[in-house]
Amino acid sequence: MTRPDDVETLVAGARDGSARAVARLISLVEDRSALLREVSAALAPTAGRAHVVGLTGSPGVGKSTSTSALVSRLREVGRTVGVLAVDPTSPFTGGALLGDRIRMQDHATDAGVYIRSMASRGHLGGLSTSAPQALRVFDAAGCDIVLVETVGVGQSEVEIAGIADTTLVLLAPGMGDGIQAAKAGILEIGDIFCINKADRDGAESTRRELRSVLAMSAGRDGWKPPIAMTVATTGDGLDALVEQIDAHRAHLRDSGGLQRRRLSGARREIEALAVAAVQERLAHVSGHADLESLAEQVLAGTNDPFAAADALVAGLERHDTQDNEVAVTDVTRGTQ
Repeated sequence: MTRPDDVETLVAGARDGSARAVARLISLVEDRSALLREVSAALAPTAGRAHVVGLTGSPGVGKSTSTSALVSRLREVGRTVGVLAVDPTSPFTGGALLGDRIRMQDHATDAGVYIRSMASRGHLGGLSTSAPQALRVFDAAGCDIVLVETVGVGQSEVEIAGIADTTLVLLAPGMGDGIQAAKAGILEIGDIFCINKADRDGAESTRRELRSVLAMSAGRDGWKPPIAMTVATTGDGLDALVEQIDAHRAHLRDSGGLQRRRLSGARREIEALAVAAVQERLAHVSGHADLESLAEQVLAGTNDPFAAADALVAGLERHDTQDNEVAVTDVTRGTQ
């Protein structure tokens, strides 16, 4: 196990471009290591440099192929790229089910590309709860842009907008994606819409359908989402897509939207960590008489869930107060 004094060394290694240090730091984050707080504190000063692009869309639209093609284009113009590919969790190992991405192997030996698959661990938002910290690792490594490819689980994909600066929604001809996007609320989060496999029949029809649906959307931060047409397998349309990503980044910077989005994302992350801390405390008292008694009251109809929850929280506060009093007493005795 990594010693506590090694975290600083790992962060320094990541800054120097060590792929091993980057991989180790993300492992510590994903595994919720005992060193997680120290890692987070060490990474905090490096955050905010990389532009985060989230790629989302239904299964089968070509997210992995598009991600790989985007990496190639970005590397051609000299940008350092990080890729965080969030995959479904294996029910047997708890790891990323699609962890070994064949299409990404073309970039495996490129020192300017950092690729990591991360298991969603049952999280329903298409992302892993460890994703924000993993993005900070890529930031520390000096990535100019980080591509976050989500699981592809339908309506819950909207969570990508919470951590991405630019959200790229991928669609494909013949899948009814224009209407599905409207149903799933994807219109509200998409900054750029990309119709991949544009060489197939129905591509123009899909674009017309999507354009008519987008006409009803106001967009975000005063930005009108463009529609890109690409063929990721051949690279067609990728240059224009990169230009649209850059244009959106410039728009966010000039309009103040980038600061607003990142501030909102930081609030959500803090709230999620606070909720997790409360859940952990509740888990420690899951066998406590107070909780058992309250559960029996709700089941019997003599109490309602809201009142029971209030009582449980009040009980936790009392326990905290008692623990603090005991700690103060111990300290006082120790000084006598």
